[in-house]
Amino acid sequence: MKRLLCIACRWPIVCSALKVSLTVGIVLNLINQGAPTFAGEPLDWSKIVLNFVVPYCVSSYSAALAEWRATRTNA
Repeated sequence: MKRLLCIACRWPIVCSALKVSLTVGIVLNLINQGAPTFAGEPLDWSKIVLNFVVPYCVSSYSAALAEWRATRTNA
């Protein structure tokens, strides 16, 4: 698990996960918070944050797992 976390913290994976998080997070926020945003109602900031954090975690985990599996089978 520690090895997987080290791989997930590598700059190429972090950079890629940030791009995915930004793209997916914006789309999810438009879906989940679109009506309150355009109606001028208060926003649920915890949902806004989660809409960016969850895609980041999924992207970085899957990229790290793929790299870990590739290095494990090639060794």
